[in-house]
Amino acid sequence: MLSVRIIVIGASGQVGQQLMRAGLHVGQNIVGWSSSDVDITDAAATAEAIERAHPDVVINCAAYTAVDRAETDYRGASAVNVIGAGNVAGACARSRSHLVHVSTDYIFSGSASTPYEVDEQTGPHTVYGKTKLAGELAVRELLPTAHIVRTSWVFTGVGSDFVATMLRLEKEREHISVVDDQWGSPTYSADLAAGLLELALQQRNSSQTVPTTLHATNAGVTTWCGLAKEVFASIGADPERIVPCTTEDFPRPAPRPTYSALSGTSWVEAGLRPLRHWREAVRDAVHNAVTATEHHTAATQ
Repeated sequence: MLSVRIIVIGASGQVGQQLMRAGLHVGQNIVGWSSSDVDITDAAATAEAIERAHPDVVINCAAYTAVDRAETDYRGASAVNVIGAGNVAGACARSRSHLVHVSTDYIFSGSASTPYEVDEQTGPHTVYGKTKLAGELAVRELLPTAHIVRTSWVFTGVGSDFVATMLRLEKEREHISVVDDQWGSPTYSADLAAGLLELALQQRNSSQTVPTTLHATNAGVTTWCGLAKEVFASIGADPERIVPCTTEDFPRPAPRPTYSALSGTSWVEAGLRPLRHWREAVRDAVHNAVTATEHHTAATQ
């Protein structure tokens, strides 16, 4: 495999961190930038940084992902998700770097009953979704050859994501109420990162043409309640301690899509390795998270 110069923007986030690990593991020339390294909302700074680095591929994982806060902070969400995305695409076009841009299931209305294909009608209901869709359009206008990869329900099992929260609450509460009427495709950040890296390397090392819009999630569909039960089962806790509830029981500033699962058809047809089932991914994520916690505890004693 030829070595490829890769820049990961948003390297301090869930997917960015996993991309750095995956790239270094396979011996790629990969460099990560966080917002403190390059402010993608600054067009000149972004263009200068990418021109100086002259990467073969840029993977843009940077995003304003605070879904509820975005409802009252359109300017902040738009700065990163729209202006920033456009700045990165424009800089890549000028430096002749390939771009892989990460997007979201929130660009759809969430009213479907079967997994969304890449070419289905969009219709976001949140500021976050609207800015991410506008970012896709900016990328497509400035760099038509860029790959836009939509994903959903990303978890790592550490920090404050959903899986990590369930692990913490399992120790604190006897019963936990979790929404059971929102359906989607959970995605382990390590699996998504491996897929994004495969896409980036395939584009540089192969003559195969891959469609420019793709969906990448772990296989299968579930609810937040179903995901929580699997987390509990993975650590030997009783899944029945998870109590199903409705969206109405937990109103949020930003409306959540009722059904936002993404179809993996485009990914498989592009010749890319399909991501495994979400249940298997959850078990690995939980195992890794618990092991890391145990090692940290042992090291501090």
